[in-house]
Amino acid sequence: MTLQLRPAAARGHADHGWLDSRHSFSFAEYFDPAHMGFRALRVINEDWVAPRTGFGTHPHRDMEILTYVIAGAVEHRDSTGGHGLIRRGEVQAMTAGTGIRHSEMNPLADQTLHLLQIWILPEAPRLTPGYSQTVFDDESKRDRLRLIASRDGRGGSLILHQDVAIHAGILSPGLTLGHALAAGRGAWVQVVGGALTVNGQMASAGDGVAIEDEAALVLATENGAEVLLFDLV
Repeated sequence: MTLQLRPAAARGHADHGWLDSRHSFSFAEYFDPAHMGFRALRVINEDWVAPRTGFGTHPHRDMEILTYVIAGAVEHRDSTGGHGLIRRGEVQAMTAGTGIRHSEMNPLADQTLHLLQIWILPEAPRLTPGYSQTVFDDESKRDRLRLIASRDGRGGSLILHQDVAIHAGILSPGLTLGHALAAGRGAWVQVVGGALTVNGQMASAGDGVAIEDEAALVLATENGAEVLLFDLV
């Protein structure tokens, strides 16, 4: 078994005033050759966006992008005609493919937007751009690992064009959950809030844990936690 902790405090950091961002992997001006991603998982940015500010219209290409709102709301517009207001309990998926332009703004005047921006390498280049969003409220993630994104959209999950299964869970104090990994697959656990152990490794909010060569994961929390689990080819 190979298990590696990526501590929250070791992440890259960018403070633009209106945006405070922590990078689990190399991104923009933060470059660390030891942290270029994990399997098909290329980016996890934890962002805090000030009220009435945000990311103006900008391009992406050949990337699968998932937005997970922790608190507040983000307003999305893109060149496919996609438009949505995504609050906590909602998740957005976007296929950049041959090219897409989009903006992401915090429309609220009195609340900081807190979110995770996740990039997944696609299984093929030059896909048709697309946008979707759906609701996964807290109750649907309570004391379970709820599938929120997958290659085939099973169980009402959002579709990503890669052999990946992304689960979200909100674990009550004292809970233990298991997750089986098929042969040859790896996992990344990102702690959104609280603290837990991943196969015995302690991890707290902002930490990530990479797991290789293991048949199963055991997630256990004493005081409660919110997590994302990436099951990756």
